[in-house]
Amino acid sequence: MSLKIYHNPRCSKSRQALAILSEGGVDFEIVEYLKTGLTVATLADLLAKSGGDIAAMMRRGEAVYKQLGLNDVSDEAALLQAMAAHPILLERPLVTDGKTAIICRPPELAEQFLV
Repeated sequence: MSLKIYHNPRCSKSRQALAILSEGGVDFEIVEYLKTGLTVATLADLLAKSGGDIAAMMRRGEAVYKQLGLNDVSDEAALLQAMAAHPILLERPLVTDGKTAIICRPPELAEQFLV
C-alpha cells in the first residue's frame, strides 16, 4: 500500500493525522501541497476517490473562498480550478492509498489506513 498524506504543517489536525500514520509504522509520502501546489487532475482524482463531495473537500471558511464568491458556484470544474489556483482551499489532512481518499477530520480517521 502506497500512502500519501496531503499535509499542512501549520494545521494541528494535519499534524495529528501525520503522527497517527508515523506511529502506525506504515510507509507514506508527505505532500506539502501549499509548497508543491495541486493540479486539477490530481484534485479530480482525489475527489473521485473520496466519494465525490467537493463541498466536503473545500475549506469554505477561508477568506479566499469568500473573496472568490465560491459559495455561489456549483460548477465542479470551476471549483477544482479554484482549488488548484488556491491550494489553501483543500480541506486537510487528506490521506489516500491510491484507491480511496479520506479527509481525516477527525485525525483518527487516518487509522483506517493502518490495517
